[in-house]
Amino acid sequence: MTGWVPKRFWTSATVEPEGAGFAVRLDGRAVRTPAKAALVLPTRAMAEDIAAEWAAQGDRIDPETMPSTRAANSAIDKLSRQHAEVAAMLADYGGNDLLCYRAAEPPALVARQAAAWDPLLDWADVTFDAPLVVTTGVMPAGQPAASLARLAAEVAALDPFRLAAFHDLVVLSGSLVLALAVIGGRIGPQEAWAASRIDEIWQAELWGEDAEASAAAARRRAAFLQAHRFFGLCG
Repeated sequence: MTGWVPKRFWTSATVEPEGAGFAVRLDGRAVRTPAKAALVLPTRAMAEDIAAEWAAQGDRIDPETMPSTRAANSAIDKLSRQHAEVAAMLADYGGNDLLCYRAAEPPALVARQAAAWDPLLDWADVTFDAPLVVTTGVMPAGQPAASLARLAAEVAALDPFRLAAFHDLVVLSGSLVLALAVIGGRIGPQEAWAASRIDEIWQAELWGEDAEASAAAARRRAAFLQAHRFFGLCG
C-alpha cells in the first residue's frame, strides 16, 4: 500500500519577524513543527533558507529535500527539551575519538593519519587545554578526565539549533575533536570530511571502490556538509 504523501497547499512562503526571531509563513499562515510548536528561527538567514525549501516543493512535499526544516524541527521539538542528554551523548565521543586510534602499519597509512589528525589534536590541546591520548589498535585508551570535561563544556554551551548541526558533524565523522575544529573554523568541512575517511579511502585505494559503499559515503558527505551549512545559518 502506498504511504500518504502530503500535498502542497500554499502558493507563497514568506519570512516575518516573530518575537525575538523569525517565522516562516505559507500564504500568511505560520509553519509549525511536527509537535505543533511554532517554527520560530533565531536568524533571518535560517528562516529564509527554510522558506526557500518550502517554496521549492512541487505538488507533493518531500521532506528529504528540506534538510534545514528538519534540523530546525529537531532543535525545537527535541533538543530544546533534551539538550543535556544529547550534549552528554555527543561529548562521550571524546572518550573514543576517531583521531586517537591509529594504525600500527603500513607506514604510509600511519603517516597519512598523523599528518591529518595530529594538528587537530594539537589544536584541541592548545584551544581547550584538552590533551588526548593517542593509541594504536582498537583497545580503549583512557583519556584525561579534565580534558573530557573541558570538551564536554564546549558542547553543552551550544544552543539547540547549533547542537542540531553539531550532532550530525560528530556522528557522521565519528570525532568530537573534528566537529569542534569545523565549527571553530580550524578546518573546512570538505577537508574535515576527507580527514574522517582516511581509513576508508586507504582501503578503497588498495582493493577498489565498492559502488554501494561509495553511494552511501556520498550521502553521508552531503549530510555532513549540510550540517556545517546549517550551523552557519545560526548566526
